[in-house]
Amino acid sequence: MISAASLNFSSMMCYSILGPFFPQEAVKKGVSDTMIGFIFGSFALCNFLSSLILGKYLVQIGAQFMFVAGLAISGVATILFGLLDKVTDRTIFITLCLLVRCVDAVGFGASTTASFSIMAKTFPNNLATVFGSLEIFTGLGLVLGPPVGGILYETFGYEVPFITIGSLILLMVPLNIFALPKYDDLPRENSFLALVKLPKVIILCFTIYSLGASLAFLDPTMSLFLIETFNLNASYVGLVFLGLALSYSLSSPLLGVVSDRLPEWRQRFLIYGNLGTALCFFMLGPAPIFHIESKLWLFIFVLVLDGFCIGLSGMPIYPEMLTAA
Repeated sequence: MISAASLNFSSMMCYSILGPFFPQEAVKKGVSDTMIGFIFGSFALCNFLSSLILGKYLVQIGAQFMFVAGLAISGVATILFGLLDKVTDRTIFITLCLLVRCVDAVGFGASTTASFSIMAKTFPNNLATVFGSLEIFTGLGLVLGPPVGGILYETFGYEVPFITIGSLILLMVPLNIFALPKYDDLPRENSFLALVKLPKVIILCFTIYSLGASLAFLDPTMSLFLIETFNLNASYVGLVFLGLALSYSLSSPLLGVVSDRLPEWRQRFLIYGNLGTALCFFMLGPAPIFHIESKLWLFIFVLVLDGFCIGLSGMPIYPEMLTAA
């Protein structure tokens, strides 16, 4: 639990720290909004692809080694990302951003794959409760990342937020070497294609994709929208990010417990959570069809509601996926 919690916290803090200020820095170097989206999206893409490959060879590599090595790679990559502001050429800057983000994603993909396997092995009957509890640390990472990143950026400049978080991740490497249990009997090598052909797994995978996309859409765009619409600086933008992360982290443990104790409610959670998330996205702008003026308080309220809806639809996924497998 300690190892998984440290991973969730550090990975989400590293992921979310870019939101308040990186789009502005990239725009200063002549990077388009579309390319900024690609830089953010490259993390998720490489994380997805590397997880498929690393999951296949998890047993041969070893869960503990994969977990620790992934953290070390991510820590170094995060620090390197903080040095990219020294690059003046636009093309080289974009190339290095994509490369470092991909390496960072591979590192966290390795750690996350190993973590999921160990959690499934250790807590097979209470998976939603365990993952719901771990989402507290995911939420803490999402909560602290934007405001801490924004404050450090405003105070010390571009490099310090990444060097600070990267150093924190590297400090967690020796902690996990001693805290992480060793398992000889980890999940067997089953066919991935056979698994994803199951209708239930296809629906759950689509749900995971939709929830991930709902978060990823906000990273390259929300800070620019808040700055242009409400004239907020990076520090306040980071605080606005709290609405989504805080509601998600506080609601997930409770929803995880309910999902484990009342498994017949899981389908309802998935349906209502996804519908609520979709409605929240219509209201974030808000959409022109509503003819509502953009207000900061409304934006924050919708973010809070969105975080709860994401938790509502996300918590049943873990036990349902394990049952289907």
